[in-house]
Amino acid sequence: MNEHSKRTQERLRQVAGGARERALSGYTRAHAYLMRRPPLTRAALVALWAFAALAALLLVYVLILIPVTPGIKDLKQARAARASTMVSADGKELASFDQGLQERVKLAQVSPNVVAALVATEDKRFYDHHGIDFKRTAGALFYSLKGDAQGGSTITQQLARNMFPEEIGRSRNLNRKLKELITALKIEATYSKTEILEAYLNTVPFLYNTFGIEMAARTYFDKPAAQLDILESATLVGMLKGTNYYNPVTNPERSVERRNVVLGQMVKAGIINDARYKQLIRRPLRVHFSRQAERPGTDTHFTAYVRKWLIDWADENDYNLQLDGLVVHTTLDFDLQQAALRAVDRQANALQAVADVEWSQPGVNTSGSTGAYAAARGSVNPFQYFWQSHGALLDAFVRESAEYRKAVEDGEAPAAALKRLKSDRTFIANLRAAKSRLEAGFVALDPASGEVRAWVGSRDFQREQFDHVVKAARQPGSTFKPVVYGAALEKGLTPDHPYVDAVMNIKAGDGTIWRPTDMTGTTGGRMTMRDGLVFSKNTITAQVMQDVGLPGIINLAKALGINQSKLQPVPSLALGTSPVTLLEMVNAYATIAAQGDYRKPVFVTHITDREGKVVARFGAQAPQRAMSQASAVTLIDMMRGVINRGTGTAIRSRFGISGDVAGKTGTTQNNADGWFILMHPNLVAGAWVGFNDNRVAMRSAYWGQGGHNAVLLVGDFFKAALDSGKLDRAAQFPGGPKIAPAPADEPQQIEVIEEGGDMRQDGVPPPQPEPEPMVIEEQEAPPPADQEERRRNRDAEVDRQIQQDRQRDIDRQLRQEQQDRQFQQERRPPDSPGE
Repeated sequence: MNEHSKRTQERLRQVAGGARERALSGYTRAHAYLMRRPPLTRAALVALWAFAALAALLLVYVLILIPVTPGIKDLKQARAARASTMVSADGKELASFDQGLQERVKLAQVSPNVVAALVATEDKRFYDHHGIDFKRTAGALFYSLKGDAQGGSTITQQLARNMFPEEIGRSRNLNRKLKELITALKIEATYSKTEILEAYLNTVPFLYNTFGIEMAARTYFDKPAAQLDILESATLVGMLKGTNYYNPVTNPERSVERRNVVLGQMVKAGIINDARYKQLIRRPLRVHFSRQAERPGTDTHFTAYVRKWLIDWADENDYNLQLDGLVVHTTLDFDLQQAALRAVDRQANALQAVADVEWSQPGVNTSGSTGAYAAARGSVNPFQYFWQSHGALLDAFVRESAEYRKAVEDGEAPAAALKRLKSDRTFIANLRAAKSRLEAGFVALDPASGEVRAWVGSRDFQREQFDHVVKAARQPGSTFKPVVYGAALEKGLTPDHPYVDAVMNIKAGDGTIWRPTDMTGTTGGRMTMRDGLVFSKNTITAQVMQDVGLPGIINLAKALGINQSKLQPVPSLALGTSPVTLLEMVNAYATIAAQGDYRKPVFVTHITDREGKVVARFGAQAPQRAMSQASAVTLIDMMRGVINRGTGTAIRSRFGISGDVAGKTGTTQNNADGWFILMHPNLVAGAWVGFNDNRVAMRSAYWGQGGHNAVLLVGDFFKAALDSGKLDRAAQFPGGPKIAPAPADEPQQIEVIEEGGDMRQDGVPPPQPEPEPMVIEEQEAPPPADQEERRRNRDAEVDRQIQQDRQRDIDRQLRQEQQDRQFQQERRPPDSPGE
């Protein structure tokens, strides 16, 4: 150590020694001063000095915090918030939350009842303080120390939290409270009391991603904020203490109690008297909950579905989707979603042309080409014949309309309302257009993970928000049959188990007799269980159902994924007569494709914050065994036959898909629903096609089949997915393809036609086939005997039409085969062998 260092250390020791001496001397003098005072004075002085020291430290800390809390400039400019976003699995943005449920209004547009209730309950000295109510703060501290925690925040402090949640923080500690106090003082120095109330009422959250009093009034009471009465105002103000806890929708009893507390505070403030208070607290809670729909332009049915789920998640986990900048990582594959949207748009438009043309005139000349209908579409009046021949049905549609019900509720005579509305050309045109618009749903899942890859809920989200993937419960028809045959395999039956192809009487539980038939008729010969599924034979499926039993079928259906819809335990369940959703059916097929492993559909994998930190993970679920692997592999093998030589051959013939795929078509009574679900080792996708009201249906038996309508959507999608390389053409299910070509001596299948079961959907009036032409003038209803006779005549006419359609289809195919043979002969050289 050099001399300079020694001298430096010596000086430091001298300084430190001097400081210690001065401190010791000061302590000695202070101690001596205290000891000369009486004991009570001495204690008071110690307490005073301690308080002064604490106050000094607190003042220093506050001075440090002032620069780091929001400044005047921050208060006057728009808050630099970041909206939460929703992205696909490959990182492309699908939707954002920057258009939340908020509508700013002036304070003059808010009911005075709201302001009175708010000030009386949340901050009764609001107009007297400058951001901090010291008396209330001290009272809250006192009661909190006694174990009765109370809030002491003023309206201005609460506004500070609402405006700057990130800067002030969420944790309940002294640091957050001091930041809140400082920001409140700055707000009071910047805004008037009216502006503060207005800002507060426009930013306060009310659950369901709803912000501000205007949207809260619409959500909970279906009215604007200006029209809120005293009870409604007290209910909404009462929610501010705890929106979840005092939610009037989910916790009405707590909400009423809290509402009455608010009314009590209004009595104390002199706003209402005791008599009025006693009268009001006896009134029930009348909530008219109407969740406000969020439909930004970028939304689809998938993002809308995730959005609703996410709002609940954010409410439970104290996140603000508009401000917190979360990134929601979904399972959707962007390219596959685009392929699905294109397929639904292209093929549903083509099928709409088919329906428009076939229902435009009395006769039907069925063509197997959608292009022919598209060419004819411009020269016909769509659905003209349908409306001419379904007068009674049109009357029913009018009576079921909101306009008719409102007219009758307002006192107009039913007959007069009906006549007036039917004479309203605009109303009738809109009604007919809505009822005759074909709809569709499409969804695709990864069987290995249960993750949703594509989801299209209707032809156009902006026009039709009703989601046909998860909300529409429709009869699945023959797409349900693999569940029946899977239950048979689980019970030990083999694919070669023989049955007789004949109509049999089956007695239902209520004693009624059920006679399932097939449009293609019966042979009376033996048929294997495998071919019963391949050719979608109702007669064979019904017998398999008898051998397995309904409990086994229902249990397997639930295990596979049909676990939200209630399955009716009736014999016709085997033919798909119990309504289910498309998502359930595709999930069940995904379980089969996963060799019997059930996975709940997954649509979000994880959520990250604005810095990329994962705040929640989802979807890491262990699969549940729904059926044995051996049975699933065998069932897949049987369903290959549906594609190779059964009702789903259009997948190969029309779209050229040659990979290892399996699936099933489905058609319900009167062609009301068309279904098709296809399984690929890497992806399972299904589509439903029909009209929202199942009393309207495709007209011809050909285009009413799932193997001719829904198959177009799925085939179009899979072709695009395979051509783009999204799916592996060489991928195979376990064991590889086992179905050999049909034996040479097997009868040639001209057309495999499905027929739905005979149980209509609950709550839906039966379809009305071909009634008499519409008559505008109201007529007296015919007597019951005439009604029965007319019903029989109509049923006979429907049977005749079905037979004609079927015969035309057969004749058309025979003519096509004859033309093909003639074409080949004409191309053959004259000197070739065989001439």
